[in-house]
Amino acid sequence: MIKLDATSPIKTTVNGAVLEVTLDRPKANAVDLATSRIMGEVFQDFRDDPELRVAIVTGAGAKFFCPGWDLKSANDGDAVDGDYGVGGFGGLQELPGLNKPVIAAINGICCGGGLEIALSCDLILAAEHASFALPEINSGTVADAASIKLPKRIPYHVAMEMLLTGRWLDSAEAARWGFVNHVYAADELMNEARKLAQRLTDGPPLVFAAIKEIVRDAEDSKFADALNRVTKRQLPTVDKLYGSEDNLEGFKAFAEKREPVWKGR
Repeated sequence: MIKLDATSPIKTTVNGAVLEVTLDRPKANAVDLATSRIMGEVFQDFRDDPELRVAIVTGAGAKFFCPGWDLKSANDGDAVDGDYGVGGFGGLQELPGLNKPVIAAINGICCGGGLEIALSCDLILAAEHASFALPEINSGTVADAASIKLPKRIPYHVAMEMLLTGRWLDSAEAARWGFVNHVYAADELMNEARKLAQRLTDGPPLVFAAIKEIVRDAEDSKFADALNRVTKRQLPTVDKLYGSEDNLEGFKAFAEKREPVWKGR
C-alpha cells in the first residue's frame, strides 16, 4: 500500500483482507485536488493487492462524511477541471478495473461530491443522523457525476428534485428510495460495516469480480448484447471464473453438503 504519513488527509487501516479508508481533512473532510490524487493511489493499490478483498470508506468525526469539492481550495486556485488523479474525483468513480466490493459507511453529512463518492461504492450504510444532498445548484455549478448516476439509482423525479432544488434527505428517506442499503445508530455504523466486509471476504472473489464487470459492461448495453458477452466469455473476469478452481469448488461443496473454501483461483 501507498505509505501515508501522519499529516495525510487519508488514513488507512488493514484488518485481514479488509482495507479501511478514512477521509480525515478537518474541518469538514472536503476534497481538494491533492486529496483526490491520494485517494486514487490508495484505491489503485487496493485494486492491485491480491491480499485485499474488500474496502470500507468513511469520514473522520461524527459530523461529516464528505461535503465534496473543497470550494475554498477552488477559490485559492485549485481548478475544478484539474488533475483529480488516477481514479477521478475521490479516487473511485473513474478507476478502471476495480472488481472488488467497496462499502461506504456514511457517518454524517454526505453531499455534492461526497454523495458522488458514495454512489461510486457498491454498498452504502448510513448512520441515523446522516444526511444527503446535491447543493451544487446553489453554487452555480452542476453535480456532473450525480446527474448521470442518481436518476438510474432512484426514481427519476426524486433525483431531479435533489438536482434542481438541492433539497436534503435524511438517512431514512435515502433508504426508502433505495440508494442507502441499511441505517444504523451512529455507534453501530462501523461495526456493522466491518461485519458486512467480513461476510464479503468469506465470499468467492472471482464471482465478485465477474459481477462487477458484468454490471459495468451492461449499464449502457441492450440485454441480449450484454448476456451474449457473458455467455461467450468475452469479459476477462467471466472467462477467468468459468473453469476456475473456485467455480468447481462451488459445485463440489454443494454436492458434498459443506461450506466452500474459496481460493481466488
